[in-house]
Amino acid sequence: MADNPTAAILIIGNEILSGRTQDVNVKFIAERLAALGHKLEEVRVVPDVPARIIRAVNELRAAYDNLFTTGGIGPTHDDITSECVAEAFGVPWQKHQATWDALERHLGAENFNAARQRMAMMPRGAVPIPNAISIAPGFSIGNVHVMAGVPKIMQSMFGTLEQKLGRGTPISMRAVHGLRIKEGSIAAGLGAIQQRFPMLDLGSYPFYRESGGGVAIVAKGTDAAALDAAIAEAELLIVSQGITPVRGEPAI
Repeated sequence: MADNPTAAILIIGNEILSGRTQDVNVKFIAERLAALGHKLEEVRVVPDVPARIIRAVNELRAAYDNLFTTGGIGPTHDDITSECVAEAFGVPWQKHQATWDALERHLGAENFNAARQRMAMMPRGAVPIPNAISIAPGFSIGNVHVMAGVPKIMQSMFGTLEQKLGRGTPISMRAVHGLRIKEGSIAAGLGAIQQRFPMLDLGSYPFYRESGGGVAIVAKGTDAAALDAAIAEAELLIVSQGITPVRGEPAI
């Protein structure tokens, strides 16, 4: 996957760090990026603290081909992502006239108060990311793509955004699992499979269900033939433990 574009996600919000809100955006973005051939390499969560947001944006946009942020672009006092991104890029945070006009038409001048006007402010040079649910857009500037934290709105923004993203070789996964397997009993064999398929990422993941626990083995990469071969070897590894392998992830 060395030639695939790289990506990071920056989740912004005290509500995530406090445990009040459970993030579901990472899974969605990660799966869509894999289909586009982008390799997600880092996910970071920061509070609603300007210095922390600015530092994270600058570090991640320098380290990866694309940075996707979620959260902090609403109308309230703690929605500070937009101005922090402007600060990170060293550009003014200013009225985006087309967005301003659209929000004012949609809400009516009497309802387009100072709080809602914040949603029409962007870093100079930013390009809006529209969505089909909320009239207020996200935006892209450079390789940074700023989206809402509300999952349905974020997903709509990403649907618009992905049409403009570059493409790499799609990243696929194969999985097999076995009940009653212990990780320690297959660790050496799995390590040997990884050595034979260095172009793939292999991992073992214990699971626990009311019906019993076990281990899932997952292979991820861009080489379909190698994925099939590696997961076939993983099946044989499970068989060597006297267990019948089951293709796919274990049922929830």
